[in-house]
Amino acid sequence: MAGEIKTAETFVEKPKTLAALQEEIASGSVKASDLASSYYDRIAAVNPHLNIYLSLTKDRAMAQAERVDAMAVKGDPLPPLAGVPVGIKDVLVMKGAPATAGSRILEGYHPPYDATAVARLEAAGAVLLGKLNCDEFAMGSSNENSGYGPVRNPVDPERVPGGSSGGSAAAVAANMAVATLGTDTGGSIRQPASFCGVVGVLPTYGRVSRYGLIAFASSLDRVGPFAGNVRDAAALLSVIAGRDEKDATSSPAPVPDFATQSDKPAEGLRIGVPGEYFAEGLDPEVRAAIEKGIDALKAAGCAVKRVSLPHTKYAIPTYYLVATAEASANLARFDGVRYGYRSKASETLGSMYRHSRDEAFGAEVKRRILLGTYALSAGYYDAYYGKAQQVRRLLAEEFLRAFADVDAIVTPTSPVPAFKLGEKTGDPLSMYLADIYTVTASLAGICGVSVPCGNTSAGLPVGMQVLAAHFNEGTAFRVARAIEAAQL
Repeated sequence: MAGEIKTAETFVEKPKTLAALQEEIASGSVKASDLASSYYDRIAAVNPHLNIYLSLTKDRAMAQAERVDAMAVKGDPLPPLAGVPVGIKDVLVMKGAPATAGSRILEGYHPPYDATAVARLEAAGAVLLGKLNCDEFAMGSSNENSGYGPVRNPVDPERVPGGSSGGSAAAVAANMAVATLGTDTGGSIRQPASFCGVVGVLPTYGRVSRYGLIAFASSLDRVGPFAGNVRDAAALLSVIAGRDEKDATSSPAPVPDFATQSDKPAEGLRIGVPGEYFAEGLDPEVRAAIEKGIDALKAAGCAVKRVSLPHTKYAIPTYYLVATAEASANLARFDGVRYGYRSKASETLGSMYRHSRDEAFGAEVKRRILLGTYALSAGYYDAYYGKAQQVRRLLAEEFLRAFADVDAIVTPTSPVPAFKLGEKTGDPLSMYLADIYTVTASLAGICGVSVPCGNTSAGLPVGMQVLAAHFNEGTAFRVARAIEAAQL
């Protein structure tokens, strides 16, 4: 399973599907413990090149794999993810494992509990391999902001994997996990899925519990899965979704069998294409790939029509006011007092706060804290944060009107394919603008999927974003399956 790396240029290796693994484990032709060991061998071979895993949880993983093997030998019914190797983004806590959120300020912190999504995966039989690298506190679009070094894209190690869940996307693309968990605040699942050529899911806000997630922006953060194909991603969402009494924002909405819903043909669905997502700044090869995807939906029997989302042009400034304001509040707790990094240059309480935060936070986190603190300050709150919330409402209402006429909306996930490492680090605004197609759904609270939709002439993956109304993930999966089936 680990496989040999075939070329110096790429580390891509497609994982087996959940159905194939379940059949092998249930029949006894593959032991879950042997499967887990092969993935640790793969990690040992590839991680030094790509910097995907920050820590491994081998004892916990092997104990779970042995439990699955014992169930298979006895002929007991196996849970839905029995023996499936899974990686966890390091902003979600796991008991007994470091939780760094990609930041030096949390160095040495070992949480005493599991995030709800993590616990639900393990209860479903998943084997949790370890914690995955990410942009610091999930702030970034390239995974270059990690305090532990950048993740490299398995497709081309000289390029970024996207962010902030770059490690999660790259782990699936490099077959260093069959599936992973990531988080999405403004595109942090969908954009890296696009850059790495895998499937990434943005659930409706409230669909998945945020308990145990180290918060960036609490009204935007969402937990979602990555997988090598749409059906597997849908199955993972069914496992982690649902009401959680530990998270007051989690929804009591019933959780359907998303994998079964994804099997339904897309024929007859009404697909909206917003002109605002095909304007200046869209890479010509990305545009061509998405247009082929739209043609594939037509061939699958979908009715395609133009829709308009005119407030899209305000999405970036709105997002970077709301998100940074919430980040300023959430990150105030990291002060060197209770846990994590504490500066040695601390003679007074005030100097401890200043030195600890200055020395351990990275440049991007500092930038966002400063922006958010300014937006919330006396005399500026109404002009910035308050106004941004009003525009956010307009964006949400715009999507509601669009979904009265169409079942789903398709767009490019990113205006560009994966860019070179270091290419945008000196221009934060250029990096922020790369989120133009993803932040709108984040602000509106709706759901979406990024699905591979062809490649550029240089072999770089292009992702199509499929958006659907609140709690309508099943429709997004149906459309994404149609794109996937076209094998663009």
